Amino acid sequence: MADPFIVAVLAGAVRSGTAVLYAAAGEVITERSGIINLGLEGIMLVGAVSGIAIASITGSPFIGISAAFVGGGLLGLVHAILSIRFQANQIASGIVLTILGGGLSAFFGIAYVGKQINSFSAVKIPFLGDIPFIGSIFFNHDIMVYGTYILIPLLAFLLYKTKLGLAIRAVGEDPDSASAAGIRVSHVRYFATIFGAALAGMGGAYLSLVYAQGWIENMTAGRGLIAVGLVLFAGWDPLKAMFGAYLFGGAQSLELRLQAIGTDISPYILGMIPYLLIIIVFTIGTIRQRKVNTGSPTALGLPYNPNK
Repeated sequence: MADPFIVAVLAGAVRSGTAVLYAAAGEVITERSGIINLGLEGIMLVGAVSGIAIASITGSPFIGISAAFVGGGLLGLVHAILSIRFQANQIASGIVLTILGGGLSAFFGIAYVGKQINSFSAVKIPFLGDIPFIGSIFFNHDIMVYGTYILIPLLAFLLYKTKLGLAIRAVGEDPDSASAAGIRVSHVRYFATIFGAALAGMGGAYLSLVYAQGWIENMTAGRGLIAVGLVLFAGWDPLKAMFGAYLFGGAQSLELRLQAIGTDISPYILGMIPYLLIIIVFTIGTIRQRKVNTGSPTALGLPYNPNK
């Protein structure tokens, strides 16, 4: 029989890592097209406040999630216009989005502090949820967690098995050659940037509608930047990003469980565990990138000028 503590930590890893997973999965698509978006923190915050605001007004968390998807996509559109249309520095544009998203969410979120909302409940999947050990970890969650089980394989299929995925990867590797082959580089990059940001918005909504079930200012707590780093760790692959997100979620889950059982370790030290782990992960990812070809898009962060 599996240790209940281990099962609880691993199940918590899936739950805690889901918000980061949505954002990281979206960023994989965005960066594969050659655009880097460091504004995920602000986008997730806008998604979080959009989700809880609309869910509070309509009483439907499903509509709240949809609003977060749209809200994240709109900020992605801003980043796309700045980065693609005006060829602004993508790093600077991302920083602007982080500040903008943080300000907008703080302003509109005040009205929803302490608000009670309808949320998604955990639903045990018949048969799968009864599998020893595995069932308790993966198949006793809410619908947004289950959504990632479908989303991540679909994104991998999109990238590696479809014409659209080939176009996304082509414009991220060599936009000039892609253009010569008839691919509309700007159109593909607009799609990838907006869609990636929309998924990040859903990640933010997961925090407010499911994880915390309420609004807290700056509730992302660095998850947006962590998602960007996980893309490097994952080698720009959606399936590996899923593993990285659960690794971060596991560190958070372990921290909370250790606090719950009353360990003698300082809560401040426990609070550092997830972020220390991410530093290690970033370091490993950087070393791997230098030693081997981990799939980094050649044109990542470089503006494309079709008239040059």
